[in-house]
Amino acid sequence: MKTVRAWLLGCALTLLGTPALADLRLELQANDLDRAERHTTQTLLDEAMGKLPPRFVEQLDRRVKVSWSASMRADAYGQASLVDTLELNRRLLPRLVDGSAATQQTGRPHGTVREELLATVLHELTHIYDRARLWSAADRPLLNRCKRQLGSLGKIGLPEACRGQTERRFTLSDDPRLLDLAGWQQYVGRRGEREQHNGQGVRSPDGYELSSPKEFVAVNMEYFLLDPSYGCRRPALNQYLKDHFAWAPRQDACAKGLPFINAGNDFARQPLGEIDPERVYEVDYLLAEANQNWVSRWGHSMLRLVICAPGRPRGPDCRLDLDQHLVLSYRAFVNDVQLSSWDGLVGAYPSRLFVLPLGQVIDEYTKTELRSLASIPLRFSRSEVENLVRQAAEMHWSYDGNYYFLSNNCAVESLKLLRSGTGNPRLNDLDSIMPNGLLEVLKGRGLADTSVLDDPREALRLGYRFDSYRDRFQAMFEVLRKQLPVPQKNVEDWLAQDAEQRRAWFPKADLRTSAALLLLEQASLRRQLLLAQDEVKQRYLNASALKDGTVDKANETLQQMLANSGFLSRPAELLGTQGYGIPQADERQYLEHTAGERQAQLLRLSTNLDQEVRALLDPSRAKEIAAVEANTRQIGEHLRALHKAAGGLQLP
Repeated sequence: MKTVRAWLLGCALTLLGTPALADLRLELQANDLDRAERHTTQTLLDEAMGKLPPRFVEQLDRRVKVSWSASMRADAYGQASLVDTLELNRRLLPRLVDGSAATQQTGRPHGTVREELLATVLHELTHIYDRARLWSAADRPLLNRCKRQLGSLGKIGLPEACRGQTERRFTLSDDPRLLDLAGWQQYVGRRGEREQHNGQGVRSPDGYELSSPKEFVAVNMEYFLLDPSYGCRRPALNQYLKDHFAWAPRQDACAKGLPFINAGNDFARQPLGEIDPERVYEVDYLLAEANQNWVSRWGHSMLRLVICAPGRPRGPDCRLDLDQHLVLSYRAFVNDVQLSSWDGLVGAYPSRLFVLPLGQVIDEYTKTELRSLASIPLRFSRSEVENLVRQAAEMHWSYDGNYYFLSNNCAVESLKLLRSGTGNPRLNDLDSIMPNGLLEVLKGRGLADTSVLDDPREALRLGYRFDSYRDRFQAMFEVLRKQLPVPQKNVEDWLAQDAEQRRAWFPKADLRTSAALLLLEQASLRRQLLLAQDEVKQRYLNASALKDGTVDKANETLQQMLANSGFLSRPAELLGTQGYGIPQADERQYLEHTAGERQAQLLRLSTNLDQEVRALLDPSRAKEIAAVEANTRQIGEHLRALHKAAGGLQLP
């Protein structure tokens, strides 16, 4: 009752234009403390007050009573109550007094006992701030209703009419923008509802932050106020807190380049790379066309970073620097096992953000999967582009979600990244679970410029579209059909035949037709190797198939390869428990060394595995691959012979 009376009195004084309190005050309850205990405690509290943002202190205009409690668990440091009191663990007081708390290491994130105590005070004060329901001039009509209730002291708190619009005015943990950045994203298809699972904990400073948005805010305030590298490790959250308080503590200068692990299949290349946000000219929505595969019938969503070559000013010419461009692709990482439709429905696969070279993505879709790509520029401001790149870097190192084909797929993950990365309000209520549908709603909001596809020839020339090789292969097949009476009408049916059936036509082919046949056999070999890769994955996970003793060597090599390649999708595993967020300078040196070692081993293993892995294949698949390889050699020899007979130079 005393608390209610005090609050109502404060409300009345506010209405009269006289402030009830002047800023936040920490009042030490020192009746049971000796002089040394009072002095050291007050020094700790004064330091905490000096760390807080001025706006924090001004807005939290109340007294918080601080005391030492002997009833806490041994591993606790402190806690705040709902009635503006803060208790610290009395077991720690002797060490604070004798100075040993300043040197005693805890194994916890902040290092020493004293730093943990300081962080605890800041953490718990943040909870009080986050709970505070502060009034503003805009609440005058509601305050007048509050005034009429002053005579009803028997009522606890404010009536519902007074609470409605004011109770969230200054909170952090229920701010939609903060929730997007923190990892409690909007559920797609459930307007306004938030996901319960937070997947952004791989490189967390303290796993306790993932327990709830309230704890997330409190933990991050600790690091925002105490860690000078926080702005470089968690740039988006750092900017959010700076904007909220219009203030920032002393912070380190950040390196321009953001580190990433290149998940490309070129094992001879150093996997650790850097992205300078200032060199990113534009961000494109990269859509792979649908195909008949169950998991690809609506396409695949990716984001393309149009990165300018070093020294080139940002501008349209950067689109020609294709070797610099990178693709951000959320994929179901399945530990190198073939996708299962059921597992994809129930979220059995991790969803991770891969960073891939554009050239590899183009080849993967256009040559192997025979799917076209459309690259649609997104209309974002300069700051939105750079913030998106920073957020992508953080997600690359910190995110490990669950992939659901129908609710948390590539389109949903891409949308969440766009929303949290840019903060663009036109994305807030946007909703789509289908990659092609997401493009349509982005276009409808004026965020996607699909006009670049209007002229197909120009779109191909300027790199807004990358056509499937299916049409090229069909054109090669038409060359074949003009000379040979083959019964098939399309290239898919031709390639679906056994290699030996196709081989029967080789001797009858002329020079031009033989050249077309060579290209088609090379395409067939790529397809067979892709199918073989899936079979190897299945065989690898089938323990009974690996007990026959005939594939031990290949299995050992494959196990090593899979174990060493996991870092390409979960790069944080290279760093173990070091640091949090985006890796900094000392961590990057370690990353360069360990990633280089892993990549070198992968190069050796991939070279050794080529022949050994054949033992893991189904005999019919191994036979077909050998037959296609034989076809490629035979048609090559036939082509060279025809070329020589025609009087041309001998082909290599």
